[in-house]
This record gives sequence, C-alpha cells and structure tokens, in this order.
Amino acid sequence: MNAIPSPAALPSLLVDAERLWSDILATARFGAAGETGMNRLAGSVADGDVRRWFEAECRALGCTVEVDRIGNMFATYPGTDPCLPSIAIGSHLDTQPAGGRFDGILGVLAGVEILRILRASGRRLVHPFTVVNWTNEEGSRFAPAMMGSGVFCGVHALDVMSARTDRDGISLGEALEAIGYRGEHPPGHLPMAAYLELHIEQGPVLEAAGRAIGIVTGVQGLRWLDIRIKGTEAHAGAFPMTLRQDALVSAAKVIQAVEAVALKHSPGVGTVGYVHVAPNSRNVVPGEVCLEVDLRHPDEAGLAAMEVGIRDEVARLMSGAVSAVWRKAPVAFDATLRGVVAQAAADLALPAMDIVSGAGHDAAHLAGQVPTAMVFIPSRDGLSHNAREFSSPQQCADGANVLLRSVLRADELLLSRRART
Repeated sequence: MNAIPSPAALPSLLVDAERLWSDILATARFGAAGETGMNRLAGSVADGDVRRWFEAECRALGCTVEVDRIGNMFATYPGTDPCLPSIAIGSHLDTQPAGGRFDGILGVLAGVEILRILRASGRRLVHPFTVVNWTNEEGSRFAPAMMGSGVFCGVHALDVMSARTDRDGISLGEALEAIGYRGEHPPGHLPMAAYLELHIEQGPVLEAAGRAIGIVTGVQGLRWLDIRIKGTEAHAGAFPMTLRQDALVSAAKVIQAVEAVALKHSPGVGTVGYVHVAPNSRNVVPGEVCLEVDLRHPDEAGLAAMEVGIRDEVARLMSGAVSAVWRKAPVAFDATLRGVVAQAAADLALPAMDIVSGAGHDAAHLAGQVPTAMVFIPSRDGLSHNAREFSSPQQCADGANVLLRSVLRADELLLSRRART
C-alpha cells in the first residue's frame, strides 16, 4: 500500500447523521439499564436480540451473513470482483455490566449505515465489503477480553475459549448455542485485505485538544502483575505500633510506588485496581494483602522498565511475591492505512491528531494479520464503561464519514497496489 488516491477520485458520499443516531437509540433498548446505561453481556438474551437486529438489517441491505464457531458475525456486501478478499470494518455489540450506549456498537452501526449509503448510491467496491461483530470483546462475562477476534486470528484456541465459563458455570459455547449464534464456519474463514475500526476514544485527550478525529497509531502494551504482601496478624489494641508487621501499610507504600513508577515512565500508566485484605477486620492488624496491578505503555521497552521498577520497589520496601499473570505487547497500526484515515479527515475538514489507544480493541488482534487502522471520536468528559458515556450525533457522524471515505480510498489503493505486483 503506497500512493494514496487523490480526493478528486472519490465520490462525495456522506452518511445520514440522523439515521445513524436513530440506530444508536434504537439498539440501546437491547440490555437497557436505567435511562442511558447498558448491560448486554456476551451470550446473554440481550446479546442475542441485538445480533438478530444486526443480521436482519444487513440481510435487508443485500448482505450475506455468516457466523463462525466462536459467534463472530460477518455481513458481506458483494464487490465487483468476488475473488478478492474483503475490506472489513467492525467492532462489538457486547457491553460492560454497567456500560454505555456507544462503546463497541458505534463501530458496527457505522458499518450498517455505510452499507445503506453504498446500496442507495449504487456504489459497489471492487473488493467485497464486510461488517463484523466480534464476540465477547469486553471479557466481562467470559475471560479474556477480545476473545472472538483472538480466536479468528489464531491467538486463542477455539475449544479452549468455547469452554470458558461464567460465574454460574455456563460456558461461552453453551451461551452462544442458547441464543442461536454458535455458527458453523471455522474461525479465520473470511480472507481480509484490510481492517478498519471506528470507536469512541474512552478517554479525555481528543476533547481536551479540541480535535474531532483521532488517528490511532497503535494500542498500548499491557502487563498485569499480582503482588502478595505478608505481614503478621495481631490484636489491634494490644500490639504496639513499633512492633507491628502491618501488611496493609506495606501495601499502601506499594500503591504509591506504582504511581511513582508510572509517572517516571510517562506516557505509561499504572493502576492498582483491586485490593484484598485479610482478615479484613476492624480490630485485627492485617496479615496479608493481595494487589492486582495493571501497567500499560505504548513502547515495549517502557513497559519492561515499568515492571522492573515495580519489582525493585517491592523488593526494597518489603518481602513480597510478584507474579506476572498476563502480558500483551504494544501494537502499531499500518502506516499507509493511517495515512488514508488522515487524508479522509482532511478531505472532510475535520481537525485530527495522532493518538495511542489506552484500551484494548479487536483491531489489536487483526493488526497481526492484515493492514489495520482505527478511527477515534471524542468521549464527553473522557467517560466510558459508564452509563454517562456520550458522543454527540455530529461526532458519531464525523467518525462514520471518515470511516466511509477511508473504505473507499482503501479499495482503490489496494487495487493499485495489486496492479503493480
């Protein structure tokens, strides 16, 4: 992928902002929790309902809809050359248990709207065009996150992931079977020429910078550490302060160390998101504390330095056990496709900036298989995984228009590259 077609070579198609917004509001009834909240866990009844809505809309627009064995859905609008691999876009329909109306589903609904625009205009890509719903991106009910795209890309084994259970002992395979979306196609069955994903930022950067579009350069790497700190349980009234081995006091020092290490290795971030104290009684000196630490950095060297820094601080402060429970390397998106997104934003006079994704996305798995890029739009107050999550109708339409123009441009770009080889 080299030379980018000129803007003049592309039609001036635009999405219908009101129709896209109407779809956002309409699909929010599936798993609604309160006025604006969402609880649409993977494999739930609500997940099945929104999947059927998506399938019906896409079939009505002339798509074939295929489902693979992990439940990923692929709605394909035929191109003029059926022998070519698809240009795919997508995201996910599942939510957090206390999530919002935009996380994930915006990328799928933008795909439905682009299908409508293509059909109404009579425009067909040369490549087939596929809109994807990836199964269990959130990982809230079944771990790990980004499961469906991981199975599709061969990162996870189908049998292992299908057997993952929720807190009630129900497996993902059983849940998909119950809602009618445990498909027949083997994972990875659909060849792709490129993949693009639209998503809300889920952070405050674009809003603070006054930019309409984020051109995502990549996804931060991640390391999860568990830290177990031992002390000595003792009577809170009878044991002198100077003789105590208070595990919670030591844990507080470690929490401060996580913050200090993250600040030292900016733009890395470090979070202690879970604390378990034993015996967790008002009048007992804590004897053991377990901390769960999340470290993220866009650079592998920075990520490694953060882990070393945490381990060194634990060793300096106390006798504690540090274990690594998950590692994911940083992901860089395709430079040429990022250029396509940047040009699309410029064509539409939308102020844009490069941005690193702090959250994981299905695109991170796809980037290891095909040229991949992401488009971000602002999140009001940076909120996500929250019932108050919000992006305006215009912001949603801006992102969908950049995505539409990027798809059209990528179609021509891929053809020109194919012609030269």
